[in-house]
Amino acid sequence: MKTNASRPGAPPPPVPGAPVLSPPVLSGTAPGRGRARYWAVRELVTVGVFAALTKVSSLLVALMGGGMNPLTLVLKNLVFTVLALVLLFKLRKAGTLLLFTLVNVLVSMLLMGGGFFLLPSMLAAGLAAEGIILLLGGYRNEMALVAGIACYDILFKAGSFGVSWLFVREQPELLWFTGVVVAIGYVGALAGLPVGLRFLRELRHAGIVHE
Repeated sequence: MKTNASRPGAPPPPVPGAPVLSPPVLSGTAPGRGRARYWAVRELVTVGVFAALTKVSSLLVALMGGGMNPLTLVLKNLVFTVLALVLLFKLRKAGTLLLFTLVNVLVSMLLMGGGFFLLPSMLAAGLAAEGIILLLGGYRNEMALVAGIACYDILFKAGSFGVSWLFVREQPELLWFTGVVVAIGYVGALAGLPVGLRFLRELRHAGIVHE
């Protein structure tokens, strides 16, 4: 005598007239669904927050320092390097520095209406720094991240000087002044590397940044 009871674990018998679903649909992994994106929303928000912090901190340093002076230039570049280094160590994903650069330019345009003329040099520096990080071992290599930030700073400063030369090449005194400003800014960027690494050690102790 046959029984209608199904074996444990066996799929239920088909209902007459019901549509037949393929295995991917049954398991919830149909094509085009459930695919992980390269950038999660949380990561994009993190990049945006760090980009906004760099601009807000630059404004605060300029206000507290009374305008453009050597100390202000050093502090602004130091803070920028520290925040960029912390961001790279926190996300550890290829393209983070380039995305951070793009968002930084957008924030500059929104807050201060500037940054357009610096966009080519920032993008070129970001692409070159990403390539250097990749060649030195990728985002999992700490020294590669430090070297990438250092190269980004000097390439961006050199590009900024080149843009300034296009506008003031007929006024040598202004060109010399721009060169001094760029050099002082890079001193602050270099100082930001050891400060950033020290800050990262404290963040790791606090569990905010992981290995």
